[in-house]
Amino acid sequence: MPVNVEAIGKTYPPVTYEVGREKIREYANAIGASNPVHHDREAAKAAGFRDVVAPPMFCVVYSVPAIGLAVVDPEVGINLPMMVHAGQEFVWGEPVCAGDEITTGAEVTEIYEREGKGFYIFVSVSTNQGGAEVVRGTWTDIVRGV
Repeated sequence: MPVNVEAIGKTYPPVTYEVGREKIREYANAIGASNPVHHDREAAKAAGFRDVVAPPMFCVVYSVPAIGLAVVDPEVGINLPMMVHAGQEFVWGEPVCAGDEITTGAEVTEIYEREGKGFYIFVSVSTNQGGAEVVRGTWTDIVRGV
């Protein structure tokens, strides 16, 4: 099944995530991030943060729901059983703290075929309640056998 380049440029409704202090702590514990700024409000404030601060890769928690809309979109046409996640790149902005409301939008930026594989590139942009960009992600998926 050939790739559908007509989906390039398609955007998806934004997804909003309210960042909880306990979710940050759970994530930090899961990845072994022991810095007190991820666990203790007073330590975070002493370090100059508004509240407990999320480790950078916490961005996956609030970004994936937006990217998921694009990945499963029939117009994009990804054959999920043949897909492999090839990579992700992030550029971080304003730190994300407990109490923030993060809104993430997604866009299909590239679709192309090479050597029998489909390449799908998505970009997500996440902003906080004040409109500051907190992270921009580039997500690449490869589909075998197109």
